[in-house]
Amino acid sequence: MGLEMVGLLVHAPTLDHLLGLTWGELRTHMETGNLREMRPVQDNRLTVTFAIDAEAEWLDWMDQQKGDDGGHVLDVLASCKDGEEGLLHLMKWASLGSWEVWEGRAFLYLEEAIGREANDIHELYTASLWDEVLQHLNGLSEDEFSQRVVMNWMQRRVELGETIEESEDPKIVPTFEAHTRTSKALVHTVNRVEGDDDLVLILGREHLEASKWGHGEWNLSARLHR
Repeated sequence: MGLEMVGLLVHAPTLDHLLGLTWGELRTHMETGNLREMRPVQDNRLTVTFAIDAEAEWLDWMDQQKGDDGGHVLDVLASCKDGEEGLLHLMKWASLGSWEVWEGRAFLYLEEAIGREANDIHELYTASLWDEVLQHLNGLSEDEFSQRVVMNWMQRRVELGETIEESEDPKIVPTFEAHTRTSKALVHTVNRVEGDDDLVLILGREHLEASKWGHGEWNLSARLHR
């Protein structure tokens, strides 16, 4: 099915706390797991990462760097050649989870959200398109949007000459369930980020270099070098 689009729901105060520690302090805390009480409660509607796994990924990356133990994490990351990758690891630790969808299916959800066709796959990652998504889905019922998505999907299948009968294609029901679940999770994510000033949606793509994740001041390179 291809690569995945990822919308990471980051709790900004938690991230700021991590970035304000010294390099040595953060290493100790991640090794002992004694920061876990301050980690945001994971959202079971989203794709989540266990704290121990997020800590292991960070420590593996950290071991490859030459950071000054007395330097603040933000400053050390800014001096690293691939500091954005380290920042992304910390964002994952400081997140509630992520909304993820196969890139090929993203057209279905996002075009239905904005009420128009996207020009190409690249537009699906732009700040302007996501501003439209947030505007149109904020406050919308999950059921209403998922019904619209499913109807759109069925119409597209018919236009392509494909069946919508379960008896003729055993993948119909699993695909229907996946579209329902993923579209509801998108609305859930939008309503969470729009209802909490401490949450930031960081958009990226599987295997995309970390420096290109996020928009505006929340682009990871901009965040490190502002």
